[in-house]
Amino acid sequence: MPARIEKPEREWREQLTPEQYHVLREKGTERAFTGTYWDEHGDGVYRCAACGAEVFRSDTKFESGTGWPSFWEPAASDAVELHHDSSLFMHRIEVTCASCGSHLGHVFDDGPQPTGQRFCINSCSLELDRQEG
Repeated sequence: MPARIEKPEREWREQLTPEQYHVLREKGTERAFTGTYWDEHGDGVYRCAACGAEVFRSDTKFESGTGWPSFWEPAASDAVELHHDSSLFMHRIEVTCASCGSHLGHVFDDGPQPTGQRFCINSCSLELDRQEG
């Protein structure tokens, strides 16, 4: 894993759209069924929209019916970090980019096999690097 990317919040705010900043840096959530990738079926690598690190791959993406892109595992075991999240009066597991610490979404234990996990990720926290072929 390369060195962690650290920037002042001012630089993140200049680099990201207002929606991306709210989700990635302020731990917001985009509305269901509104993001670019919830119904995306193309092949490629999903990268963190803040730093470009590879975080998920299209071959682990599945239709969860939730309105957010869902994956059954990250691109690599060290691509994301998991944190306890007790906001909104409930316990969830937050998913952040391991390279820059940006908020991506949450993971739940109701996904398909082989992992049984559902990484529920905000579209605006991702950029799809499409594979031709």
